[in-house]
Amino acid sequence: MENKKNINPGMKKGEPISLFSSFIKRAFDILWAGGSLIVLSPLITGCIVAVKLSSPGPVFYLQKRVGKNGRDFMMWKFRTMVQGAEKMGSGIKVEEDDPRITKAGKFMRRYCLDELPQLFNVLGGSMSIVGPRPTLRYQVEKYDDEQKRRLLVKPGMTGLAQVMGRNALTWDERIRWDVKYIENYNFIGDMILIARTFGLLSRDEGIYGDPGKLAEIADTDQSGDDEHEKKQEIDNQGR
Repeated sequence: MENKKNINPGMKKGEPISLFSSFIKRAFDILWAGGSLIVLSPLITGCIVAVKLSSPGPVFYLQKRVGKNGRDFMMWKFRTMVQGAEKMGSGIKVEEDDPRITKAGKFMRRYCLDELPQLFNVLGGSMSIVGPRPTLRYQVEKYDDEQKRRLLVKPGMTGLAQVMGRNALTWDERIRWDVKYIENYNFIGDMILIARTFGLLSRDEGIYGDPGKLAEIADTDQSGDDEHEKKQEIDNQGR
């Protein structure tokens, strides 16, 4: 059952992006995602083979995330860790050289290839190419009124927070950059963020956060289903 508790308070009335801008953004998403799936089909096929050969288990990792207006959707990515990883080692925390990450998974994480299946999310309309990264329900439940504004737009494959530091940022810093993106949205800005994202792929900065910041993101006093979601977060820690 969809949970939209405490989503509306603090949000601006109306859409933060004009109808015309939304149309242009959606048209670009469809063209970029569709074209990328065609051009990158050999690479995607290679990733599928690599995941299957690296360890037993499914190729894809599906996880419930919170999208625009607080609606849940299933986010896709390639599996980068061994099955049952949340019950091994450091639990929900994922650090560099974590032995639970497969060889193929380490390479895919380095170049963000594990995120390629989210192009299907973009085509389906649950995500955009550029926007705040989608987070988990238990994290959204902890948002204050200002932070809830990041739910006014579709989540993205990349965004301002990723360009400004990715997992090297604290949780509050990431959300502040996301809100700033929404407040200052324009199509040219999206093009600049995409270009800067490609530049980041040549460096390995911010792929893994430090243990203190990971603990900050994972910290919660909730249990039950939220605890299960925390365990699911292991394969995509705030990325």
